[in-house]
Amino acid sequence: MAPKFDRLWRDARIATLDPRRPGLGVIEQGAIAGRDGRIAFVGAAADLPADAQAVETISLDGRWVTPGLIDCHTHIVHGGDRAREFEMRLAGATYAEIAAAGGGILSTVAATRQASEADLVASALSRVDDLISEGVTTIEVKSGYGLTLESETRMLRAARALPQHRPVEVVTTFLGAHAFPKEVERSAYVRAVTEIMIPAVSKAGLADAVDVFCEGIAFSLDETRLVFEAASRVGLRVKAHAEQLSHLGGAALAASFGALSADHLEYAGEEDAAAMGRAGTVAVLLPGAFHMLRETRKPPVEAFRRHAVPIAIATDCNPGSSPLSSGLIAMNLAAILFGLTVEETIAGVTREAARALGRLVDIGTLEAGKRADLAIWDVERLAELPYRMGHNPLHGRVFAGK
Repeated sequence: MAPKFDRLWRDARIATLDPRRPGLGVIEQGAIAGRDGRIAFVGAAADLPADAQAVETISLDGRWVTPGLIDCHTHIVHGGDRAREFEMRLAGATYAEIAAAGGGILSTVAATRQASEADLVASALSRVDDLISEGVTTIEVKSGYGLTLESETRMLRAARALPQHRPVEVVTTFLGAHAFPKEVERSAYVRAVTEIMIPAVSKAGLADAVDVFCEGIAFSLDETRLVFEAASRVGLRVKAHAEQLSHLGGAALAASFGALSADHLEYAGEEDAAAMGRAGTVAVLLPGAFHMLRETRKPPVEAFRRHAVPIAIATDCNPGSSPLSSGLIAMNLAAILFGLTVEETIAGVTREAARALGRLVDIGTLEAGKRADLAIWDVERLAELPYRMGHNPLHGRVFAGK
């Protein structure tokens, strides 16, 4: 009996990102077939059964196909904006000075607490649309702008609601350990996060992972450990904002807990890279924040390469330090500012981004059995994806086969 597919894409050049293939796993003159939202076949067109049938056959006329892009670190659900702080930075104020003056994260906390769940969804959708327009099919969304159980869960519910409005997968991360609210004493807030919030969001099924901002202006190393321990008790994987503005040891600590990722990492060193490599913890680079904050110390990319640390790239889309909603520009910045190769930038927003979310089993590469998420590009060379700025070469986007 001839194999029957829902959709068949022919005449494609395919970057599968399949780790069993060299480089980007390129297949020239390839074909992809989908059935029930999954990839049923990917390979050389010559290997398709001669009698294969499909409800719909689409010729891509030699266009490139990659896995759907994945933005594995965002804060797109929030209230308000921080354009005023942008002006302050341009006038010379530092990130730490703005935070000490009551700006930064806490200013967004105030705006987010005042926003309804419907308001949060509506404002986030504009940012979701930006990402979708460039081929993104999966978005990680963090909480962290509520800092109370009620407002944090409202943020997570808003994030979970986004796929009701757009064809996209959302992975949610609880980031109650983002900053300290003014109205709660420090140790009391740590107890609230570890003893009340994490168990509550876990029981409600609102979070896929737990994150911590481990930094001098945020959570200490010991406080970060308490958060990781609390997450582990309820079976949630962990990740960390680590070594962004200083070196506290958050990346190595995260690796010791088998963290999915450590993110930012400008002040990470050789030992951090070694620990992450041993643990399989992904280094998520966030060049938008590096650029906006006018940082000069770069993440240790060579050390990550030496220790086989997977490298992902994300927008870090947030209202303060990285108001970036373009994965393509994030790729360009990672290449120019951090010295990533074309291959690393493309893997960084597909395969390694999926790994950073613990979702590689289902997305991030084009392999039979995985969800049929595709990005189809009007480019002659894949290098055009990180090369051009302000140009969107997306020809088509497929989410779950549609």
